[in-house]
Amino acid sequence: KKLNDLTKQLREGREDDDFVEIDLQQWNQQLTQINEELMKPTNIKVKQSSTPLITMINVEIVDEEMSNISANTKWIQNGVTVAGGHGNGNRLNQLNNPINMFIDGNQTIYVADTYNHRVVEWKKCATTGQIVAGGNGEGNQNDQLLVPTSVVVDEKTDSLIISNYDNRRIMQWSRQNGTSGQPIISNVRSYGIAMDSEGYLYVSDWDKSEVRRWKIGDKSAGEVVAGGNGIGNRLDQLSSPCGVFVDKNQSVYVADYGNHRVMKWMRNAREAIVVAGGQGQGSSLSQLSGPYGIVVDQLGSVYVADQYNHRIMRWCVGSQEGNVIVGGNGQGQGTNQLTCPMSVSFDEENNLYVTDFSNNRIQKFNVDVK
Repeated sequence: KKLNDLTKQLREGREDDDFVEIDLQQWNQQLTQINEELMKPTNIKVKQSSTPLITMINVEIVDEEMSNISANTKWIQNGVTVAGGHGNGNRLNQLNNPINMFIDGNQTIYVADTYNHRVVEWKKCATTGQIVAGGNGEGNQNDQLLVPTSVVVDEKTDSLIISNYDNRRIMQWSRQNGTSGQPIISNVRSYGIAMDSEGYLYVSDWDKSEVRRWKIGDKSAGEVVAGGNGIGNRLDQLSSPCGVFVDKNQSVYVADYGNHRVMKWMRNAREAIVVAGGQGQGSSLSQLSGPYGIVVDQLGSVYVADQYNHRIMRWCVGSQEGNVIVGGNGQGQGTNQLTCPMSVSFDEENNLYVTDFSNNRIQKFNVDVK
């Protein structure tokens, strides 16, 4: 409103050609005040350009992540292996059925190297990884992991949050030469964890078919934000939930693996809406088969690791069908093929990454700039 009022004053002054130096000073002070107010929110960019008369301000609302993706964005169909790809094994250039990954702002990839019972860090362009959690054999000691299935980075505490599936707990592991972790949530077998901008942790529970939200350090049982009404296919139920994504409005998206659909639970909602699949298990464009990992862009489009169809799909808001964006060429080891993709993610340049589970590799599909 302040900006609109000031714009009106400027236009009237120009049209009447009736302003003096003191008017210019007052207008400039008002612009400076508006500029300072606009600089406070984290999701607003303020662009300034100088003109002979006065400083003009252009306000652009942006999303920090995936801000350039449109419904027409495409990716080059031949992927590049950026982690693993040297067969199934435990050497530092190998992976053993990786399920999940996290990519930071430097394009460093943290891989849940599931059956090597470790998390491995792969820096950009690296040919080998570095063990940053686990790697001390199978077990339930604090320096061990047993089937890690999901990992996220908590920037605030500079730590890794890891779903330690077969030990039925969530671990926090320092990124500063941490030799062991500490359990922060117990009695949960989870294939998917996520964090929101306020530091809340969201954990899918395979056994209870629900998603709970925790504040790290809180000793409570957490809050059910999706499912929690038994195993089933109603809109208030889930069946073996896997991947979780939380948007800026704290809407929770869940890969409802057993129901072959993706569900969106708005904050405090009692029921979800189907945003992908939900037409039974199958391979048509309206179906999914064992959806596992998900991510959502700023437009609300949902990207799904459609595991048993060996493809990544995008479902735009309100669509009854998705479209295949990579894979979908039959299972295999080719650069345009995937075999049981388990998770999907983007870097800040909107390049697409996929954990190619049965090929023991992470594939990167560069955004097509044509």
